[in-house]
Formats: sequence, structure tokens, C-alpha cells
Amino acid sequence: MSILINKDSKVIVQGITGSEGQFHAGQMLDYGTQIVAGVTPGKGGQATLDDRVPVFNSVEDAVEQTGADTSIIFVPPPFAAEAVIEASFSGISVVVCITEGVPVHDMVKVKRVVNQNGTRLIGPNCPGIITVDECKLGIMPGFICKKGSIGVISKSGTLTYEAIDQLVNVGLGQTTAIGIGGDPIIGTTMKDCLKLFEEDPETEGVVIIGEIGGQMEIEAARWAKHTMSKPVIGFIAGQTAPPGRRMGHAGAIVSGGDDTAEAKMRILGECGIGVAESVADIGELMQNAMKQT
Repeated sequence: MSILINKDSKVIVQGITGSEGQFHAGQMLDYGTQIVAGVTPGKGGQATLDDRVPVFNSVEDAVEQTGADTSIIFVPPPFAAEAVIEASFSGISVVVCITEGVPVHDMVKVKRVVNQNGTRLIGPNCPGIITVDECKLGIMPGFICKKGSIGVISKSGTLTYEAIDQLVNVGLGQTTAIGIGGDPIIGTTMKDCLKLFEEDPETEGVVIIGEIGGQMEIEAARWAKHTMSKPVIGFIAGQTAPPGRRMGHAGAIVSGGDDTAEAKMRILGECGIGVAESVADIGELMQNAMKQT
């Protein structure tokens, strides 16, 4: 088991003929992901990646011909929202949007559509998802992961890789790692992911990596305190960020109150979540939490 994607996921790549789409689709295929189609309007009937992947004009055509259930989007920001909406209306159940810079105004519409259609959206502005040794969707390096029983949820791309490395260093592998994205409006929250990991029989513990800005980590921690039966540890990035300064992600801005790193770390601790002072402590902290269960 795992969450969201596995070896049976049938994947389409929207924007497969662009340079980003080409490169990462190739990497995903090499990892073992079952890419059944690509979509680029106007290029239907062609094949790409050494003729391994047929290209269709629309998601609807691709789904009809291949039975795809999952989509990953490498489409420029002005068109990314429409790409998500098209996938949602075509019956795709899991959509991962890698694109950075999708306008917040567009995301308001997207969020309404995916909620209405029951589509699971990851992102935008995220590194994607990897279910170890089965399926990779996005730009995460697959070789750093090791199969195991820890779920990873992260707002940050690079820190996802660092957390995985720290876990592997202490002998802890992963079930699924998810980069949820750092924009103000995203499809799937930390709390949503915690629920999925709680229900997954293979996952025995979870790492959450948050950052300054917003209330998502606090909402997740409070839910975990009352509902989660598995150990959770956390790390909050941006401990030295000055108030009012946006750091990296559009959503990473401290406006005061509970959205500073210090406040989040305190609240996570109060909710029974082990908090790593440094990203280098994640592996050891998770290992200790697992021993106590």
C-alpha cells in the first residue's frame, strides 16, 4: 500500500512536448512510472520519448484511449489552471501540478472545480509525489528514496529531499513522499495528507515539514493530536525570518501571531509532535519516536 499513487497508476503528462515535460517524463519512465499518454493541443497523433508515449490533443481523448487516471502538469503559469480544470472534468482522479507562478485568482476557480468533481490536486508549485520503487510523479530525484514505512509531507521541495536523506541515513525508508507546494492556495493540505497516511496500513510514522506563514501546520497538528494513532515529527523552516518578509514561497510570509516558526514549533510540541530544531535532527527524532510506539 501507499497513498495516492502506486505501480498501477496510469499517468498522462500534460505539456509533454515542452522541454521540462520531456525531460521529467523521461526520468519518470526510467523510474518505472506507467506513463500511458502525453497531451499537447495541436500535436495529437505524434509519439514522443523514442516513440514510447503517444501524444493526444486533449485529456479527454487520452483518457478515452488509455484509461488514464492520473495526470501531471508541466504547463506554463498562464495556462496551468485550465490544464487542471480540463483534467478534472475528464475524470482524472489525481492531478499533480508542478507549475510555479499560477495566479492566485486562477487557483480560486481551480479549487472550486476540483472540490466539486472530487479530484485530488497536489500543488501547484510543488515537486510532486513519489511512492518508493513504484511510481514517481514530478521532479523529485528517485534515487535518494528507500522503501520503508515513513510518510513524508512537505511544503518545501528541497527540504523534502533533505528529510528523505536524513531518514535513509538512520535506516528508515519511506512509503510515499509528497511535496504539497508553498503557494497560498493549494489543492491538498498537510491535514489532508495526514488523514491519508493514518488510513494507510503500510505507513507507521510521518514527518511533516512546514514553514513560516499561514496556519496549515497548526491545523494539521491539532487534528493529529486528537486523531492520529501513528507518531508524527515535524520541522519548521524559516526560524530566522524577520516579520513581514516573504521567504521563497508566496505563502511564506509572517504577518504576526501564530504563523512564526517559533509559534508553530511551540504549538506542534503542545500537540505531542516531536519538533526538530534542525533539519539534520529529523532522522534521529523519527527513529526515537518509532521506538516509543
